[in-house]
Amino acid sequence: MLEARDAVKTMKAYRSPSAGLTGLNMNMNENTAGCSPRVFRKLASLTVEEISRYPHRDRDEEIVARFLGLSKDQVVLTNGVDEGIHLICEAYLREEDEAILVVPTFGMYAIYIQATGARIVTVPMHPDFSFPIDEIIAAATPRTRMIALANPNNPSGTAAAPRELLRIVEAAPDAAVLIDEAYFEFYGESVIGAIAQHDNLFVARTFSKAYGLAGLRIGILAGSANQMEMVRRVSSPYNVNAAALAVLPVALSDQQYVADYLRQVFDGRLRLQSLFAELGLQYWPSLANFVLARIGPQYRQFIDAMQQRGILVRDRNSDPGCEGCVRITLGNTEQNEKMFASVREAAAELSCHHKQSEGSAVHGAK
Repeated sequence: MLEARDAVKTMKAYRSPSAGLTGLNMNMNENTAGCSPRVFRKLASLTVEEISRYPHRDRDEEIVARFLGLSKDQVVLTNGVDEGIHLICEAYLREEDEAILVVPTFGMYAIYIQATGARIVTVPMHPDFSFPIDEIIAAATPRTRMIALANPNNPSGTAAAPRELLRIVEAAPDAAVLIDEAYFEFYGESVIGAIAQHDNLFVARTFSKAYGLAGLRIGILAGSANQMEMVRRVSSPYNVNAAALAVLPVALSDQQYVADYLRQVFDGRLRLQSLFAELGLQYWPSLANFVLARIGPQYRQFIDAMQQRGILVRDRNSDPGCEGCVRITLGNTEQNEKMFASVREAAAELSCHHKQSEGSAVHGAK
């Protein structure tokens, strides 16, 4: 009987947490306002010829490289950041290797690493979810062939300064160090300018967050020219679809749309954090487009109460250090106002229920 490799059989499958749910998706860190109107118009103008031919990414890679201040041979467009992670694993990891992850973090790193048979070494984030730079460096051994770090991190929203990340890159010269900058636009700091000086540094970006192109699945993987040549060898030449390639230059040219959306997210982020503080809930100051908060033992009831009000939020209770936590994505101003009101209502409802249950317990004891 045909059997999958042992590494695959022991993997935990990833399933979308929003599959089958209805409501405003403030649980997936997407751009909830959608893409630029100019992008949508470009999509509507696609020709039969553009759709019926295999897509070529060369032109768009040159445009993206110029936008990032890099050369074309330092950039590969990918089917979302997920494929970028996969390509690095395929190019550099073997069964006898080790890969370092901080936890909690983005779940797809572990999936693609495990599929190669490599061993994952986890390093816990500090209790305040700051990056354990010294501990990561100490965990590296001659068997370490990959280190993956999301900066800002998901689900915490915390970030490490570029100089701290480059300490890791320099300390592990034989490991592919991936800095996943999926939330770069909400943070503003990057290590991408250091690619030319560090042969083992890779940087990932995405158009799923600030640009609103999550459904088109397009991302960026950048690195030194000689390493990106190795990455291209394990990549399909037609990995990015024609629609994504057609709209990418338009999305990049409409920076006013991105700036307007970012302004609304930044305002919402401050207000949501203030609301959590007002409600007496622990949260972690975020540098991304979401905020993580500890609701406590009633976190599941809070999620249900939000869904009843038409808003989906993310259950992070099972992540290390995130017991009782939920993560809420910020949207545009109108969506944020609805979400703030729902958070207040859900928190008040749960507080009322909590008091009632406490009263019933005391009454029963008598």
